[in-house]
Amino acid sequence: MHMAGAPVPVSAKSQGPRPRPEAEEIYRRWIRFLDEEFTRHRSPERRSEIVRDQLYQIYLGRPYEGRRAVTLTTELPGDVLSLSLDPENVTLEAEQFGDADEALFAVRKPLLWFWQMFDRSPIGVNLWLGIRLRCMLGRHIFRHMGTGVKIYPGVDLTYGYNLSIGDGAIIRKGALLNDRGGITIGKGALIGSFARVFSHSYSVGDYEHLTLHHTTIGDNARVASHSIVLAGQDVPPGGVVGSFPADRV
Repeated sequence: MHMAGAPVPVSAKSQGPRPRPEAEEIYRRWIRFLDEEFTRHRSPERRSEIVRDQLYQIYLGRPYEGRRAVTLTTELPGDVLSLSLDPENVTLEAEQFGDADEALFAVRKPLLWFWQMFDRSPIGVNLWLGIRLRCMLGRHIFRHMGTGVKIYPGVDLTYGYNLSIGDGAIIRKGALLNDRGGITIGKGALIGSFARVFSHSYSVGDYEHLTLHHTTIGDNARVASHSIVLAGQDVPPGGVVGSFPADRV
């Protein structure tokens, strides 16, 4: 036990908790399979099929069969669910934005839907698995994805293709990365839980007038939980936004 305010040794858990070896092997096989599939197939249609098939098994516990009894009103809720597991049957907020690059977004939409639906699924709270799955997806979604990145559950993305994340960065749960104008997160940077990073702004009194600003979070910078970084308000290397508890180690 440790008294309040006393330093807590971290070396014993520096590698973090791990699943049992047999589970870890299956998790790695699944992520490797998905990585290979998304690398091999870049068309929005094929990626949507891959995501649909995976979500069917995650949510419904069975393979996709392509048959449904749409004439039975008692089965309509199940039909709505099964149809919504296919990215081609859903709409995302980003599709409403006029500044979206349709071609870049189309190839990423299935993966963004998979990202969201994985986090909302029963296995989305599996921390070890989730961090690795999101990093794999990030390599297919982001402009740049560094090594050793940790992205926690519930991180909200807008386009994804305007986002660059450097080596060793940490994005805590519930953070919003609104990359409409582009966001660069430097090496070793930390984005705290439920923080907001924007890259666009609106004119006062004219919500229809949008201005895009690239936003940079420098190397080893820290954005505290629930803090907001407005568009174009760059955080310099080593800079701090918001309040952190005083270091006690």
